[in-house]
Amino acid sequence: MALVEVNSVSKSYARRAGLRSEPRMVVENVNLTIEAGETLGLVGESGSGKTTLARMILGLVRPSGGSVCVGGVDIFSASADELRGVRRQMQPVFQDPYAALNPRMNVLEIVTEPLLIHRSDASLERASSGQERRTALRSKAIELLGEVGMDESALGRHPHEFSGGQRQRINIARALALRPRLLILDEPVSALDVSVGAQIVNLLRGLQREHALTYLFISHSMPLVRYLSTRIAVMQRGKLVETGEAEALCAHPSEAYTRQLIAATPELPSGVA
Repeated sequence: MALVEVNSVSKSYARRAGLRSEPRMVVENVNLTIEAGETLGLVGESGSGKTTLARMILGLVRPSGGSVCVGGVDIFSASADELRGVRRQMQPVFQDPYAALNPRMNVLEIVTEPLLIHRSDASLERASSGQERRTALRSKAIELLGEVGMDESALGRHPHEFSGGQRQRINIARALALRPRLLILDEPVSALDVSVGAQIVNLLRGLQREHALTYLFISHSMPLVRYLSTRIAVMQRGKLVETGEAEALCAHPSEAYTRQLIAATPELPSGVA
């Protein structure tokens, strides 16, 4: 069974047309699967419906039609307990690494917040006092920061004290806190300098190998998607127009729109390797 199954999913929003309100289709009849351990690259120009589809997979936006199953659970008909379990399995990393972080929280609080919300870490459950709990949280935060190439000195600092690349590393560390099976990466390097983005891309590859993660990687850059992905799905105006194995699809695209995406984006910098 696929880890994620998107079945005939559509999403429309009302829009004003003169004196009437008419539906505007943002995602239309999309069928998609993501297998455990793979990276599915979702590519398309701005406004193609990629982020809306991702938000439906996360359960943040209810589809107008169709269903989304994660780990065999239909997330829009699941019970509260089932939904809580599913949400521990998947975590997002969004485009803007600053907007995604609470500026009033320090890094220790940011990275360990998911553990406190979901109460899912064994060391916290074993803590018999407030001091033991604080020690366990700090230890977990140091472990998570180490996985993304940062050290203990970051714990007491706040988001504005870090560069964009460092903030995105903190975002990734937070996403890893619950040891999810699936990361949904929505344009995670588009707000970063090219060289910094290359470092984040290589970090993501290493983390996937280390933790057997599954990725949904969303981007408008076909070379970047090709580099990271096992398979690629191409969206245009809310519709899925082409899917296939990454190398084969990029070498022999069947759709004119896919060929335009390949031609319109530059090759990756040498720092991505």
